Amino acid sequence: MHRKVIAPSVLAASLLLVIPASAASSVQGAPGIGDPYYPASGNGGYDVSHYDLRLQYQPKTDLLEGTATLLTTAKQDLSRFNLDFGLKVSEIRVNGAKAKFATSGEHELEVTPAQPLKKDIPASVVVKYAGKPSEFKVDGWSAWQRTPDGGVAAQEPDSAVWWFPSNDHPLDKATFDISVNVPDGTQAISNGVLQSQSSRLGWTRYNWRSNKPQATYLATLAIGKFDVTTGQTSSGLPILNAYSKDLGDNAGAARASVERTGEVAEWLEGVFGPYPFNALGGYVPNVPSSFALETQTRPFYSPKQFANGANVQVVVHELAHQWYGDSVSVDGWKDIWINEGFARYSQWLWSEKEGEGTAQELADWAYGLRAADDPFWQVKPGDPGPDNQFHGAVYDRGAIALQALRNELGDETFFKILKGWPAERAYGNAKVGDFVRYAEKISNKPLAQLFETWLYTPGKPAFAPPAAASKGARSLQAAPAAKPVEPKSWKKIAETNTIHEH
Repeated sequence: MHRKVIAPSVLAASLLLVIPASAASSVQGAPGIGDPYYPASGNGGYDVSHYDLRLQYQPKTDLLEGTATLLTTAKQDLSRFNLDFGLKVSEIRVNGAKAKFATSGEHELEVTPAQPLKKDIPASVVVKYAGKPSEFKVDGWSAWQRTPDGGVAAQEPDSAVWWFPSNDHPLDKATFDISVNVPDGTQAISNGVLQSQSSRLGWTRYNWRSNKPQATYLATLAIGKFDVTTGQTSSGLPILNAYSKDLGDNAGAARASVERTGEVAEWLEGVFGPYPFNALGGYVPNVPSSFALETQTRPFYSPKQFANGANVQVVVHELAHQWYGDSVSVDGWKDIWINEGFARYSQWLWSEKEGEGTAQELADWAYGLRAADDPFWQVKPGDPGPDNQFHGAVYDRGAIALQALRNELGDETFFKILKGWPAERAYGNAKVGDFVRYAEKISNKPLAQLFETWLYTPGKPAFAPPAAASKGARSLQAAPAAKPVEPKSWKKIAETNTIHEH
């Protein structure tokens, strides 16, 4: 699921400017990282390497109390820097000394340390805070979902500002330790591996660790009463799934889908290479939303994803993101195709594996489903714009682009690219153009025009049969001789379209 939540602020025009401070050698960090889709997201002047979050949450009142320790390194001498955060802050210390702070815009926290930060020198930032996340709004909306027995933080492109201070953009990835104290009988689910669990004086503390770089929007927290299942893959990777105890009629279908997480991940390793993280799983809380999200190592699924019965396709989609979106993250939000086009295509490959329609048959069906004058074909998957960032064209037209690439290169080279890209860019960020150049390097073919046609040119493309089509593969035609037959898997794949609900 994906929802535009961080709108450009009135400071947008000046976000990329470096404003001189009173000290000649120090400057103020920019209040935005420079993303044109979301100018107020992230911050300039520093990088975060690690977040240590020590939290306490009371489900009855929605009160969240926290101490966040950020390990940072300035990229320039800084007299002031910004954090993205929405709850009430009581104290900030930088390198142990109290710092001045103020708020601006909808979620900017301006921090002035007692001593300027020096370029390339590590620094610690400790923020103490408290508040009710559901009461904090951006454009009148909250990313924190209350549940009958707790609360959930899971959203895209942003959820962090509702529960911890951060440099909130995928360009600044970090490792995480998330420690949560909740009343006995309540559980806290988060990313990575559960390091320990202990109870004292009516409260239970859960300590989670995500030991590989993680974008802030991929950090998740779910507090409530869950049934938890554990296991491991054939290679020994730990699996932890959690289901709210009150999922009602969707409970069985949710479990029947998410319990296949290990099987799906093992299959995806054959497509995309070794799984990139230290844990695996998923969780289904009792929330009213319809979306799913690739929260790192532990995807979030709304119960409504399973309203029509079990659907492994949504599990395939979110697990594919662990490679395409989580390990290799967007450089900017306009590069969303390198997340969503590949996750959708993985669903087509699962259909192919299950004998419910080949990727080519699904591409033909998706291509023929919409007339040339359908507005669908006006959205550019390679740069869809913030209002269309999660438009269906990014998914379906984006996946057709990959089938066109497969037809052009043949299966051997195509799947070599699919597996090589996550290894080449592991734990980093990338632009669409980076993938194009990588595909050209591996295939030794000029591919710019193919990608220009499918990702950047409005209108419904027309194609002749590719000269290098793999054996037995059919090609997309501008006017097919026979109308394509709907693949068996199409309806189940279409049911997952609320993944990208606006």
